[in-house]
Amino acid sequence: MRRAIGAFGRILVTVGILILLFVGYQLWGTGLYTAREQSRLKDQFAQQLEKVDTSPAPTATTTPPPPAPSGEAMAVIRIPKIGIESAVVGGVGVEDLRKGPGHYPETPLPGQLGNAAIAGHRTTYGQPFNRLDELSPGDEIEVTTLAGSYRYVVDPQTDPDGNVSGHVVVQPNQVEVLQPTPNPTLPGTDFATLTLTTCNPKFSAAQRLIVRATWKPATDVSPEPTKPSTRTVAASNLGLSGESSSISPLIGWGIILAFVGGLWWWLFHRYRRWTTWFVGVVPFLIVLFSFYTNLERVLPSNY
Repeated sequence: MRRAIGAFGRILVTVGILILLFVGYQLWGTGLYTAREQSRLKDQFAQQLEKVDTSPAPTATTTPPPPAPSGEAMAVIRIPKIGIESAVVGGVGVEDLRKGPGHYPETPLPGQLGNAAIAGHRTTYGQPFNRLDELSPGDEIEVTTLAGSYRYVVDPQTDPDGNVSGHVVVQPNQVEVLQPTPNPTLPGTDFATLTLTTCNPKFSAAQRLIVRATWKPATDVSPEPTKPSTRTVAASNLGLSGESSSISPLIGWGIILAFVGGLWWWLFHRYRRWTTWFVGVVPFLIVLFSFYTNLERVLPSNY
């Protein structure tokens, strides 16, 4: 009985360590993948930008752009106040947001009349929108697309207590924040606005933090007063909730992890040397990283 209790205790300690390592992987390990993808996407976008002529002054056009390719670079967003400069990809699926901020495909591109919307993780995968709550009314956001660069200014938001800030918190199903805002000065048209969404509070996907900004063009440029084509946001929630991928790879890597871990344990107890421990820990951590990668993809929420 004493041996059984001791073995059970060691199993619990091992499981606890693996859970703590998984938390560390989510908070920091996921950023390794995002950093590699961001470097590739920025190079890709820079090459695309060299092939287009962006010398004319950008205007908020009314022609809906073609859908951006899912998971590929379609813009670069810069927010000087909080040190953000990230490539934006098309789509807000799990795989898209692992690479960086993603553009909601149901909304116009930045610079188009209407409400362009971008989602980004707050505490995982490079945490691009980690400090979004620090933005204040009047702070600038610049988005560069293949059509030009657009400067947005953060709009003031008032919470239920009457406090004014640069953000508002909503529930994940309040997709109305992605709808365009009518322009009272030009009936029949919409403002050219930008909405940024991320999870709230930090380390949770219970709510969404929303930042809304309005395009501020050059003094000699104004949006065309023509109503753009209507786009309906069909998303059931404000992105970031994820969708479970196949569990088969997780099971496969779990079997490999158990085999490598068991083999490592057997070798260390048979040959109790520090070299045996070191030789075993390297392949175990490599397999563990792959297991965590697939485990994270199966989880229903990403924050």
